[in-house]
Amino acid sequence: MMRLMKLSLLPIFLLGIILSSCVKKQGQEEIAQDTRVETLPYYQSADFTPIWISDPDSVPSDFHQIPSFSFTNQLGETISDESLKGQIMVVDFFFTTCPGICPKMTGKMKLVQEAFLDEEQVSILSHSVTPDYDQVEILAEYAERYGVIAGKWHLLTGDREKIYDLARNYYFAEEDLGLLKAPDEFLHTENFVLVDQNRHIRGIYNGLNGASINQLIADIKSLKKS
Repeated sequence: MMRLMKLSLLPIFLLGIILSSCVKKQGQEEIAQDTRVETLPYYQSADFTPIWISDPDSVPSDFHQIPSFSFTNQLGETISDESLKGQIMVVDFFFTTCPGICPKMTGKMKLVQEAFLDEEQVSILSHSVTPDYDQVEILAEYAERYGVIAGKWHLLTGDREKIYDLARNYYFAEEDLGLLKAPDEFLHTENFVLVDQNRHIRGIYNGLNGASINQLIADIKSLKKS
C-alpha cells in the first residue's frame, strides 16, 4: 500500500517541479524587463567606460558622436543621418550569406522591431559588411525572408570602406572583443549598439543573448522618456 501511495504522488511531485520552474522563469523575465534605469550612461571610447551625465544639455560639444552617413536600404532609398534626425537608433552589422550568428542576430533584432513597431522615434539599422554582394535586390530578399519591416528596419549597403570605418572607429562595434584588426580585415560582430537622438552611444548589447535584448528594449524605453 505504501509503495502504491508513493507512486501515485509522483505525478503530483513532478507537476510541482514544472510549475515552480515556470514561475521562476517568468520571474526572471519580469526582472529582466524591469531593470531599466532613469538615466543611461554615455560612451566615447572603445573600452566602453560609462560616463554619467544627468543633463543632456550639458554634454560637451566635442563629445563622441556618430558622424554623418549616407547608405542605401533594401528599397533603394537613401538613409542618412539627416533622414533619421532625432531618431533613437539600434545598430548592428551582418551579411546575408552568413550561415552562423547572423540569422540568430536577425531573430533577436526582430524582437526589438516588434517591441517598437508603432514607435516612429525608433529605427533599426543593419549594415552589410559584404556590401559589394549585398546589393538592394539581395537585401530585399533577405528582408522578406526574415520579416524585416520597411520603414522601421533598414538593411543598408554602400561603400565598404565607409561602413567599416563607422563600425570600428565610431560604433566601436567589435572593439570590446579585444581584437585589433587592419582596416581591410573582415568585420564580424554580434554586438548591437544603442544610439540616442543626438547620435551619442548609450549602450552595447550581445545580439545573441535574450537577457541582453530585454535590457536593450528597456533602455530604449528609458531613452524615449528622456
